[in-house]
Amino acid sequence: MLSSKLQTGLDMYWLKQGDTSGTAGFESLAAVLLQRDYSFLRDINIWNPFVTVGVYSSTLSAAMSNLIGASRILYALARDDLFGKVLSPAKKTSHSGNPWVSVIISWFLVQYSDSFRDVARGDSECALVLFSGKLNTIASIVTIFFLLVYAAVDLACLSLEWASAPNFRLIQYDFLSSHKWFLKVRKYLLMLDVRKDHVKFWRPQVLLMVSNPRSSVGLIKFINDIKKSGLYVLGHVQLGDLDTLPSDPLQSQYDSWLSLVDHLNIKSFVNLTLADSVRHGVQHLLFISGLGGMRPNTLVLGFYDDSLPKDTLIDPSLSICSTSDPSGSLQDFDHDQEPPLFHFSSVRGSVDRQDGGEIGDGKVLGPQEYVAIIADAMKMLKNVVLARNFNDFDRSVVLSPSSPVFVDVWPVNLLRPDSSSYVDTCSFFLLQLACILNMVRSWRKARLRLFLCVEEGRSVRGSEEKLGQLLKELRIKAQVFSVPWDQQVALHWQRQGERKQQSDTNSEDKEKIEEEEEDDYVNSFPSNATRLSDDYLSAVNKLILDPARPPPAVRFLYLPRPPADTRRYTTYLHQLELLTQDLGPTLLIHGVTPVITTDL
Repeated sequence: MLSSKLQTGLDMYWLKQGDTSGTAGFESLAAVLLQRDYSFLRDINIWNPFVTVGVYSSTLSAAMSNLIGASRILYALARDDLFGKVLSPAKKTSHSGNPWVSVIISWFLVQYSDSFRDVARGDSECALVLFSGKLNTIASIVTIFFLLVYAAVDLACLSLEWASAPNFRLIQYDFLSSHKWFLKVRKYLLMLDVRKDHVKFWRPQVLLMVSNPRSSVGLIKFINDIKKSGLYVLGHVQLGDLDTLPSDPLQSQYDSWLSLVDHLNIKSFVNLTLADSVRHGVQHLLFISGLGGMRPNTLVLGFYDDSLPKDTLIDPSLSICSTSDPSGSLQDFDHDQEPPLFHFSSVRGSVDRQDGGEIGDGKVLGPQEYVAIIADAMKMLKNVVLARNFNDFDRSVVLSPSSPVFVDVWPVNLLRPDSSSYVDTCSFFLLQLACILNMVRSWRKARLRLFLCVEEGRSVRGSEEKLGQLLKELRIKAQVFSVPWDQQVALHWQRQGERKQQSDTNSEDKEKIEEEEEDDYVNSFPSNATRLSDDYLSAVNKLILDPARPPPAVRFLYLPRPPADTRRYTTYLHQLELLTQDLGPTLLIHGVTPVITTDL
């Protein structure tokens, strides 16, 4: 039965309608009346305007709540860049922090949806009037979305509880995913047990030492390719003593380095250290970089020479206007977006650079300390790579589809022709790095050229077949070229000494001497390195720089160990400089750990 007030209201309603037939049909018409006529409440209210004021107030309150709430959600989505640049206008706020653009966009979307509904229904009344009896249509939709929001918040809180987040305060949805990834990363890092390492699972994990990022853009991008799916760490040493400083000077530099990583679109970590010398700083980074089984196994250094670096961070052709995606295609830089500000010092030799460096020419270390860093890394069983002539390396130009791309590999110790073996650890490491570079999607069209240095009297065909069989077993696609180098070897001190002693030395003694020298090489203390003449090194340099062959994009050369006598470090560096002079982008590589196996 109907309540008394509702019964009275229905009586008054039917009397106004001129119906005095009775109330037999009241109960059957109650549902229709409540759905069709909202004004009857005014007739049964104490004061008729109360109903009108209440309806308008509740409607305005609900509308404002939805509008303000939707605008805040839209502003949060735009601020977190969840939809990229589509919602970038919604980030604008007033001086007091009110997202007025989001409010306008939300209001427009509501009006557009209401207008679209009216057009679809064929209604002729103005759709901008919200109080025209159409709120029932969108009320159910709004309610469903509200329930979905509440369900999503509850699910996020439950997931945060399961993730054991110490700061259980839900601010952004992407915080939830970060907690999940943290747990997964920690779990799998613990599974990377260094005691279970095997050569089959080896991958390059690189620590690239960067003196000034402004002059290292080309090298940073290239090492990002050669590391493939391994660890990549950008390291930097700042000279100083924390005891004499009021605070840590490195904390303010991390933002610039991380902005550089984002700007160059590379996958790298950043590790900075403060030390009294560059050598000690590099030792620190080699010891502490990485975590668990993900630690650098390869140290990459720029080459030590007197060439002046170039600031490539301000060159739009190298750093701003174009970036490369993993597929190798070029993407235009968004000119509407301002380039990030990098708070790095000016390059050595620039006009606004006032300091003269530690040794007076703008450098922070000398040749003796530089070679000592190489020796330290090898003592720590780290592979070493020296990169030269990457100042002008432009990846977009090198990998342009208009010209063929070559990668040259010389897997022989060019400073010691007597140890011309292609099956030692260092040679295999050269082949592995070249193969990894060729596996990168943007470098797949590059062709590997492997150069086999041969002398007169040796079986060229047999050497090529043996090397070709080795490449086949290792599944490395490379074209083998035999290069005669009798004229160059004739200038080597060892061959000149052999000619003088040829009459006094029989073949057995000679073979014994070669075996002893090879053992000396394996023990990593090459003797008589100072007896290498500049003529020999220049001749080998011209052999590598043969103009008859198309120039490669990059060359891989064998890096011999530094001499045991530290007094010969300067001579050792001079020999490397003559060997790689004018060769273009070149990597001098020395491997100390096995990286290739044919066993399953």
